[in-house]
Amino acid sequence: MTTAICLIIIIQVIQLWFVVVNLRYFLPPEKIVSANVPLDDLPTISVLIPARDEEDNIKACIESVYNQSILPLDVLVLNDHSVDKTGEILTDLQSVYPTLKVYEGRELPEGWLGKSFACHQLAERAQGDWFLLLDADVRLMPLAIESILPVLKAQKTGMISGFPKQHVVTLAEKLMVPMMLFTVLMHLPLKYVTQSHKPRFAAAHGGFIAIEKNSYQKAGGHEAIRTSLLDDMSLMKKQKALNQPVRLLKVDPFVQMRMYHSFQSVWLGFQKNMFSLFNKKVGYMLGLMSYYTVLFLLPFCFLPWVDVRYVLFSYGLMVLTKLVIDWRNAVPKWLSFFIPLSILFMIGIGVDSMYKSLTHRGYIWKGRRYQ
Repeated sequence: MTTAICLIIIIQVIQLWFVVVNLRYFLPPEKIVSANVPLDDLPTISVLIPARDEEDNIKACIESVYNQSILPLDVLVLNDHSVDKTGEILTDLQSVYPTLKVYEGRELPEGWLGKSFACHQLAERAQGDWFLLLDADVRLMPLAIESILPVLKAQKTGMISGFPKQHVVTLAEKLMVPMMLFTVLMHLPLKYVTQSHKPRFAAAHGGFIAIEKNSYQKAGGHEAIRTSLLDDMSLMKKQKALNQPVRLLKVDPFVQMRMYHSFQSVWLGFQKNMFSLFNKKVGYMLGLMSYYTVLFLLPFCFLPWVDVRYVLFSYGLMVLTKLVIDWRNAVPKWLSFFIPLSILFMIGIGVDSMYKSLTHRGYIWKGRRYQ
């Protein structure tokens, strides 16, 4: 048993080293290109916001867009058959912001998923050099657009994305939401997101995506990914397949959001996406679950047979790995001590996601069923 836990500790040390090295490539805009770029030759931006039943979010989102130090060329919102007060709020906002363009969504065609079709309709009307796709629960800080413009100008084409700072309130949010970026930094070599054109080296967050108009159209836009539950990842993979430049930026200083508000919304939100992250391959998903079980749960099972110091040292490495990631990404530091609970939560959602897909029960999200 002592040999087994020592082997686990060695793997944990290697994993921690990988995370530390990986974070060197997770950079904010000012570390990539100088912010002192002449303001007379910058690309124009169209902000595209799909909104379905977003009465609690849409007003603050749009206000944050219009509170930018550099305003976008146009702001377009699609009311995607909302049954709450989203439409009324958008009408009121148009009286405050006359340049705000609001469209009513067309009926969802067969073979399309809702968000992709909403973004497709917005992209048809956008005029900017770059499309900035935002979720309705995103809040931009006043310097957000100004911060990314130098990167867009230097990159010229392709796509950038970033993980917004997550506001987490309920216990379920605190345990699960920060795990999105945690899993990316644990396994994906960020160096190759930018330096390799292989689609498997891709990471994106649908809440914040900037994509150059011609690159978007060349890849077929959202029509080319109309059946994908992971539209963000699929967009980036399409760009990489065409040898377009892509980048994962550290955007949490100027982009914030609260994705979920309850245990149920956390569970259902991750449930619909998790199995798809593994291309619906059972072996891949079980492999990662087994790896996390060994690294973050199994050491506690050795308590009856080994010196407690081995287990405490292993637990310390778990916490330190999570803490290093949380420290760099504006996540409450004390959450790192609960990493075993987060892993249990994630495995539970993963099993449920796989079960719902393999039994063809599908997923329910915002009144729509997905397979």
